[in-house]
Amino acid sequence: MSEERKFTIELDQQDGYEFKVNFNLQGVEDLMVDETPPVGQGKGPNPSRMLAVAAANCLSASLLFCVTKNAPPGGSLHTRATCTLTRNAGGRLRIGNIHVTLKVNGELEEAARMKRCLDLFEDFCVVTASLREGFPIDVEVVGEAGQRLYSSSGA
Repeated sequence: MSEERKFTIELDQQDGYEFKVNFNLQGVEDLMVDETPPVGQGKGPNPSRMLAVAAANCLSASLLFCVTKNAPPGGSLHTRATCTLTRNAGGRLRIGNIHVTLKVNGELEEAARMKRCLDLFEDFCVVTASLREGFPIDVEVVGEAGQRLYSSSGA
């Protein structure tokens, strides 16, 4: 039997393409996101940047956890993610690739578990593994009274 967990985030449109994101996590501040110019004002990261952050952070945390378990030393890892946008056959921009580089410091590099973890950590990164496999995204648009205006299944 598979385990299923859910979480919910909420976005409230502020002005133009600027949205306030509520992560529904106690003690976590809201985040402003926005499209880059010329569409938006660039007052926050856009969805493509957030996706790159999600993949890079997940890989980073996965490697740190594998190597150090619950006590990763501060400043031991610097991660860089480069997202390449390409156009599909219909001329629409899509994420073509995310290249992630994790740079470990000497202490982490010499850790006893590093060699073994290099063979394992990617498989435990929820985000990267999901993106690589692809997954359905169901979309629903509802009116103010809750009536369904649109629905699609990404399956």
